Amino acid sequence: MTPKIATKDFPIVCVGGSAGGLDAYIRLLKHLPADMDVAFVIVNHLRQVATLLHEILPQHTEMPVKLITEKLDIKPNHVFIIPEKRDLHVCDGEFRLKPISKPWGWPDVITVFMKSLTQNWDGKLIAVIVSGYDGDGADALCGIKEVGGITIAQKPETAAQPDMPETAIASGCIDYILSPENIALEIIKIAHQELGSN
Repeated sequence: MTPKIATKDFPIVCVGGSAGGLDAYIRLLKHLPADMDVAFVIVNHLRQVATLLHEILPQHTEMPVKLITEKLDIKPNHVFIIPEKRDLHVCDGEFRLKPISKPWGWPDVITVFMKSLTQNWDGKLIAVIVSGYDGDGADALCGIKEVGGITIAQKPETAAQPDMPETAIASGCIDYILSPENIALEIIKIAHQELGSN
């Protein structure tokens, strides 16, 4: 194993959402410190509309916010945003972008990315499903738990669109059901536990 890959053992938090997700991302990031040694990846499923999250979210966090490009290095204490019309994968500690595999119907970019994480990331995984239509991400949650990860759904009554959190909860593979503010507190707690165990 090369040193580059060996160092990629910090936690990744994948936050998946769509309609109503912006409110949840802001409420989550506002309550997170910038120095937890955790990488945050926001997978907001968009097919055609260009994302503006990398322009909006820097107002709400001290962490650098980057729109993901091919072979971008995954670093802790950053917020990474998936671009539109792409599936996102992880390989050798870098992001990989591919043409969206499901261009019609409801996208499954959250599921695709979470499954890639379970196969290609050595560090702790935290999967968070927030507001959105349909059920993207739910099919990958049991796999996250199987590799020792932690799964969190936004409490449906705190979500603008409860479909995605409700589908995630119905999978039977959710550890915590929390408001965005309490999701942030739980992530902080998990990050501290990880630092203590390293």
